[in-house]
Amino acid sequence: MTISRRVALFLLAFGVWSYLLWPNFARNIWNSDRSWADGSPTSYLIVHLVIAVVSLVLGTIIGIIGWRAFRATRKTAD
Repeated sequence: MTISRRVALFLLAFGVWSYLLWPNFARNIWNSDRSWADGSPTSYLIVHLVIAVVSLVLGTIIGIIGWRAFRATRKTAD
């Protein structure tokens, strides 16, 4: 499968965007009043942290694919 340079840059940007967005989201969820009840985590916290972790993992995978594809397009362009 060949990935164009434009698509590779999009995938790479998506990976970077994930690392800019999701840690801040997780921090905001952690500090939310709805996340804790009597010192114990609520289902609200658990569900949203799972979403954030899965999104970071997918962002990492997509970013790696984008980086490898970008490097491959640079080699063929030379």
